[in-house]
Amino acid sequence: MKKSLCFATNNAHKLEEIQAILGDSFDLLSLKDINCIEELPETGNTLEANSLQKAQYLYDHYQVNCFADDSGLEVSALGGEPGVYSARYAGEQRVHADNINLLLKNLSSKADRSAQFRTVITLFQNGEYHQFEGIIKGQIIEELRGTDGFGYDPIFMPEGFDKTFAEMSLEEKGEISHRARAFQKLVAFLK
Repeated sequence: MKKSLCFATNNAHKLEEIQAILGDSFDLLSLKDINCIEELPETGNTLEANSLQKAQYLYDHYQVNCFADDSGLEVSALGGEPGVYSARYAGEQRVHADNINLLLKNLSSKADRSAQFRTVITLFQNGEYHQFEGIIKGQIIEELRGTDGFGYDPIFMPEGFDKTFAEMSLEEKGEISHRARAFQKLVAFLK
């Protein structure tokens, strides 16, 4: 029998990406599937704290085994910014284009364009939690390339590749992304 796990998101891109990694071994539920319509708390100042806060909220309020993630783009020349504030870097409206434009502006005079995407996943299961981290290093390029993906994907080129995340297929990105690396650790733990 398949185990059900709730993923603390309604983001269709994330759900599709993660279902592909999990395969048929789990029945992946979204927030909508468990009738969670409220905004999940995300007031921590680290990826670890936000991930834990969201997963614990779901476990406490909906009594479901669940996991939550928080991801951020960490740019070396900007002291790790935007980091935990990646989604709202240019403001609470959370517009990808605005975030990208601000990041490129802030990097315009910097020679070092190294960056990394980092994901922290918190699994809350049977009253206990475990955290898993995934990192992929790369560079911020100067112009947008590609139409797939979301967020900073059009300007992030992972190490060892000549195309951005936004130029990769879902399968290609799914094999190497920060989220995929964290989820592989989660899946290994679950199995």
